[in-house]
Amino acid sequence: MTRPIVAPSILASDFANLEREINMINESQADWIHVDVMDGVFVPNISMGIPVVEAVNKHAKKPLDVHLMIVHPENFVEAFINAGASIISVHVEACAHLHRNIQQIKNLGCKAGVAINPHTSITELENIIADIDLVCVMSVNPGFGGQKFIENTYRKVSMLKKLINEYGSKALVEIDGGVNQQNAKALLDAGADVLVAGNFVFSATDPKAVIAKLKSVG
Repeated sequence: MTRPIVAPSILASDFANLEREINMINESQADWIHVDVMDGVFVPNISMGIPVVEAVNKHAKKPLDVHLMIVHPENFVEAFINAGASIISVHVEACAHLHRNIQQIKNLGCKAGVAINPHTSITELENIIADIDLVCVMSVNPGFGGQKFIENTYRKVSMLKKLINEYGSKALVEIDGGVNQQNAKALLDAGADVLVAGNFVFSATDPKAVIAKLKSVG
């Protein structure tokens, strides 16, 4: 098994000391920085927007993995790419014209992902899976950090991996929500490639050690 890509989610970081938190990630074994953007419409919370992504990008030495939990993402994609996003994921549930949204992201020179909520079937991805770089599987209901991991995620990831193989897709499988040391190996065994971790990392007394442990799973 290859070592997982680890992407700490700055939603759980100390926003009053965001530069310090980004520098911690830079110095750690983390691969990406996960940025959750919430609009208070698609999800019942508001998090951060373009100015914060710009500020993070000034200090980040790792790619920014931007997860747009927003309606009408097509109106903001270019601005987030200009702000520093290396990967942008949009929600299948928020996009009336998903293929067009993915084309837009790729035409702007950015990697494109699709996020799916816990209730959404992976069959929704059949007609797009060959065109995307990432599937962000929500293992909690989006909108808030610190939620309990949904156990059905293991089965969903296994089904998703079969779909990826069937269509010859190169998409990575990312897990977002409730990831910790207890479920990481089972997620990787099921087919996950990328582990997003928020509270598990930033609530630890030694976040860099926690990241290193996640990196060594498997």
